[in-house]
Amino acid sequence: MTCAHVRYSSNRHVVYTHVASNLRKKKFMIKKGIVGVLIIGIFGCNSDQKKNNLNETYPDINIVGAMKNVMWKGELNGIINLDTISNKKGLYGIGPISYLTGELLINNGISYVSKVTSDSTMIVEKSYNVSAPFFVYANVNEWNEIELTSEIKTIQDIGKLIDEKTTNSKRPFAFKLSGKVSKAIIHIQNLPKGTKVSSPTEAHQGQTNYELNNESVEIIGFFSTEHKGIFTHHDSNIHLHLITKDLSKMGHLDELAIENMKLYLPKK
Repeated sequence: MTCAHVRYSSNRHVVYTHVASNLRKKKFMIKKGIVGVLIIGIFGCNSDQKKNNLNETYPDINIVGAMKNVMWKGELNGIINLDTISNKKGLYGIGPISYLTGELLINNGISYVSKVTSDSTMIVEKSYNVSAPFFVYANVNEWNEIELTSEIKTIQDIGKLIDEKTTNSKRPFAFKLSGKVSKAIIHIQNLPKGTKVSSPTEAHQGQTNYELNNESVEIIGFFSTEHKGIFTHHDSNIHLHLITKDLSKMGHLDELAIENMKLYLPKK
């Protein structure tokens, strides 16, 4: 009786041990599966977020989205509403309107929106009720003023000068120019509604160019050597938007002939 009891207890112990072992394995596999699903979900969400909302924040600058995603992937929808930018004191920013239907400029806290009305006319309005597929902005309240010499005439000259003057500065950063231009060419994006985009050529359908002569202007720019295709074009370290002093014309700056201007770089 005693031996039989022992054998029975021993067998039962083996059975229980086997069952417990299986249960532990199943629990481990379930936990592993849950963790795996969570990891995939987290990384998947992060991947989608990075794909759709490439957000970068530096000490003095904020970058939302990427020019290359608009030009090559056709991501035209707005991913930032300008009225969500909370700190508007000394705020500067540039980018296109969502679906490439105009241009945006924030100049010292005031948001300007320009749209094409004809081959020779445009409308410029003040509004924060607008969105952008990519945008770069910063708050600057103190500037260093630099008088431009007569040798500085073009956009390329400005880019080179800024690079030389800021080798020991935090980058990227916003800057501005103020004064008179003898000539400038600006453009406004005016993509036809419903247009699909998969290349820069397609993205610039409807773009309208405007020539300015002997105008007093302000130019807001952003400089970086690391953000080609993000907020500067592939062949430039600067992205510039120009607005006339009378606020009647505003757009992306393509060509420039300086008559007399001052450059303003942020104090560090």
